[in-house]
Amino acid sequence: MTDEVFDLILSRVEKPARYIGGEYNMQVKAQADLRFALCFPDVYEIGMSHLGSRILYHVLNGMDGVRCERCFAPWSDMEQALRETGEALFTLETRSPLKSFDIVGFSLLYEMCYSNILTMLELSNIPFLSRDREEGCPLIVAGGPCAVNPEPIAPFFDAIVIGDGEEAEPELVNAYRASRAAGESKRQLLERLAAIPGVYVPSFYEAEYDENGFKALHRLTDKAPEKVTRRILRNLDAAPFVGQIVHDRVALEVMRGCTRGCRFCQAGYIYRPVRERSEKTLLRQAEQLVGCTGYDEISLLSLSTGDYSRLHDLLPEIMDRMERKRVSVALPSLRIDSLLKDELDKMQSVRKAGLTFAPEAGTQRMRDVINKNVTEEDLLRACADAFESGWTGVKLYFMIGLPTETDEDVLGIAELARKVSRQFYSMPKEKRGKGLRLTVSVSTFVPKPHTAFEWCAQDEPEEIRRKQRLLVGAMKGVRGGELHYHPSFLSVLEAAFSRGDRRLGDVLLKAHEKGCRFDSWSEHFKPDAWQEAFTECGLTVAEYAHRQRALDEPLPWSHVDVVVTEDYLKREYEKAMAAQTTKDCRQGCNGCFGRAYADYRCFA
Repeated sequence: MTDEVFDLILSRVEKPARYIGGEYNMQVKAQADLRFALCFPDVYEIGMSHLGSRILYHVLNGMDGVRCERCFAPWSDMEQALRETGEALFTLETRSPLKSFDIVGFSLLYEMCYSNILTMLELSNIPFLSRDREEGCPLIVAGGPCAVNPEPIAPFFDAIVIGDGEEAEPELVNAYRASRAAGESKRQLLERLAAIPGVYVPSFYEAEYDENGFKALHRLTDKAPEKVTRRILRNLDAAPFVGQIVHDRVALEVMRGCTRGCRFCQAGYIYRPVRERSEKTLLRQAEQLVGCTGYDEISLLSLSTGDYSRLHDLLPEIMDRMERKRVSVALPSLRIDSLLKDELDKMQSVRKAGLTFAPEAGTQRMRDVINKNVTEEDLLRACADAFESGWTGVKLYFMIGLPTETDEDVLGIAELARKVSRQFYSMPKEKRGKGLRLTVSVSTFVPKPHTAFEWCAQDEPEEIRRKQRLLVGAMKGVRGGELHYHPSFLSVLEAAFSRGDRRLGDVLLKAHEKGCRFDSWSEHFKPDAWQEAFTECGLTVAEYAHRQRALDEPLPWSHVDVVVTEDYLKREYEKAMAAQTTKDCRQGCNGCFGRAYADYRCFA
């Protein structure tokens, strides 16, 4: 692409900075025998906030002879400009078209980004389906949390990495190099990839259906394993680390995994076991990242940062060091039973911001069902500590539509918010801020594969809307309170693709033809087009999202072994139906991994 054409295209888009690159820490290697395009199927701002993509960018560019470049989904104005000029979608580093790369890899972070994958392939003149791509076409691969059920997007990918990618991606790259050096066919290359632990080659399997839907997945070759086992990076302390590039902060991953066992939480299951970075390593990384970026905030990231075993030692030390540099330290989300009073005081002294807590449910019965293992008293104590430390902004995350939920549970959300508000305003004025900003964010429960609720039906859209209206009425009069919730059909569509099978690939193609793009963005979401796509393919959203599944029913994702056993998930499901809790893994092993993985342990 010439500079003149590039300038013309940028003149037609609202945010040209999304497409020009040139950030600090961007890498452009002069010599490379293999080129890897790392693609994120959402806009630049979203993609660059994803830590996993940044880690892989660093890992791949750290390999001799490998050049990794980035590409993001083009916003509608950029898509139109590319179509009008006849130019192909390009990378940020060298403005090279995706089709010129050896490997094109996509991050599967959210099901509602799937339509953007097809847009990016189309704008690159790359055939959608793996079976239609000839020799010489780039190898199209994917990875990320959604890969634990790869079936809805299986027809579009040559290979899918399941689990941690820091070690698996270099192995995939080296297999590609070895295959190319040997002059092998694409089929032979895929056989090499299928031999790599954690790599799934969809074309080596065929799905069978009957009148009830999915029946089985059959291997077409003995080169493919019966089950693909998730890759686990064992030593996080020695793993690569990177800093934030776009948002003005350093993202520091303190640990990976969670021991809490919330039954709805897919991440809590698929990132087990817990692996921590040492306090010494984190302090060294913080100093290095602040030094090479100049950013004024460090965010300590994990699924549950409040559970990091050395947090009470790490926080005072890192805050003391960073305060001298005028750098603040943030905890994006806190466990509401974390005892962090002193740390809250210190954090507030550096920068005023908001705190986020996730009670998830409004009543204790419902919290027991989902195994949240926190109480109302925990939340009120945590909020009181925050208010006494000068915090005036609190965000509370909840869900509606959870299994066994009643209207009483829904109304309990508003009642809990009201108690937090009363607690703030009952404090003496000299001990609290001027006004409370209490944000109550309510999402719709989505049953996810490889969780204790993978068999559960999701509420139908009208029932979701009814509960939302119920909550809107109940929140009236909550002083300082503000309620946010999401469109009901978007969550339904997420549930369908989360638990879907390969037939949804046809639905996705139809929806793309009807102009579906950026489905997670309200201004672009086209629910009618999606409904039409399902109908034209002879399918319904309800059969995927709203049907309760039997515990002995074959599941489309059962060939993926995330290491947590199905027997354990069934036991957790049965305990949930009885509103019985399971202890935190740190209090003793609950045996979720089974005998085959006896050496994998969290905190027993």
